[in-house]
Amino acid sequence: MIDLYYWPTPNGHKITLFLEEAGVPYTIHPVNIGAGDQFKPDFLRIAPNNRMPAIIDTAPADGGEPVSVFESGAILIYLALKEGKFYGDTPRERTNILQWLMWQMGGLGPMAGQNGHFNIYAPEQVPYAIERYTNETNRLYGVLDRQLAGKPFVAGENYSIADMAIYPWIVPHENHKQNLDDFPNIKRWFEAVKARPATIRAYAKGDEVRGQAQPLTDAERAVLFGQTAASTAKV
Repeated sequence: MIDLYYWPTPNGHKITLFLEEAGVPYTIHPVNIGAGDQFKPDFLRIAPNNRMPAIIDTAPADGGEPVSVFESGAILIYLALKEGKFYGDTPRERTNILQWLMWQMGGLGPMAGQNGHFNIYAPEQVPYAIERYTNETNRLYGVLDRQLAGKPFVAGENYSIADMAIYPWIVPHENHKQNLDDFPNIKRWFEAVKARPATIRAYAKGDEVRGQAQPLTDAERAVLFGQTAASTAKV
């Protein structure tokens, strides 16, 4: 059984995508990031970076004590290795999957995240920041579009944790000022992943957890975007 500490953000969706695809039993423990749940001491013990998602595997492969894992990329690798799914069968395949997973973790996620922040959440418009992150997101879409040319999935013929990591960051493409019509290979791949039954189930779980979406309050904005080392130490 996997205990999943989760909120329906792109990084959270990565893990439910895997669990639904692999048919792994799991229990969701909501971590309301607007309410500051990610800073609670109990959560800090399994996620020292104060960020969800995180998991506790109560039945690890070695039969020992429960294993906790934080960071979405690390969680995907852990689950893929344990389940023997969605991580290729050869060292070459795994290297290709891993490099695209790292591309998302180090590039697409951070840049699209800053794009969304300055386009949607920032209390004031900062034209330089908006242009900078919108352009860089666009460049990364171009990289992905070229990679998907002539292949069904990011790392080749088979659906993998690379696709699961990247897809949730393409979902908010309109908020990130990107038009999928400009990227036909991404658009074809995006629609295929969107239609997978496990994807539909994973996003339905997210809707259940989130409930009725509401605009951020000032207090929630301060929790999400105003934390420092000193402030989190007081929580």
